[in-house]
Amino acid sequence: MNTSTDRRLFLRSAFHAPVRLGLGEHESPAFLHDVSLKGALVEVSSSWGGRVGEVCRLHLELAPDAAILMDTTVAHIEGRHVGLHCERLDLDSMTHLRQLVEHNADDPALLERDLATLVAQGRDAT
Repeated sequence: MNTSTDRRLFLRSAFHAPVRLGLGEHESPAFLHDVSLKGALVEVSSSWGGRVGEVCRLHLELAPDAAILMDTTVAHIEGRHVGLHCERLDLDSMTHLRQLVEHNADDPALLERDLATLVAQGRDAT
């Protein structure tokens, strides 16, 4: 992707894995393409009924006793690819996600920049 048009502010980690997306009372299988501290890109089935602005929950199981649960808002839909904006992570999920992104990062300093940005955004919101 052309970096001059890339609006992503956070380091994304390519991580291909099956996930579940909770949308209202329904849960659908999806496939994760990449993830960051502030969102994810997933591929959904053609029957998935989500719309931009809707709230959904991403569930990525890493191991039987470890998962990332991310409360998200649908940011954009392009065909079967759905961009999700992270609204909330619990502490365990944040720890797992940080380790996953850090493990796949070429430059750990970029992850530290992302964490500093999140902290600053949190401070500005209060």
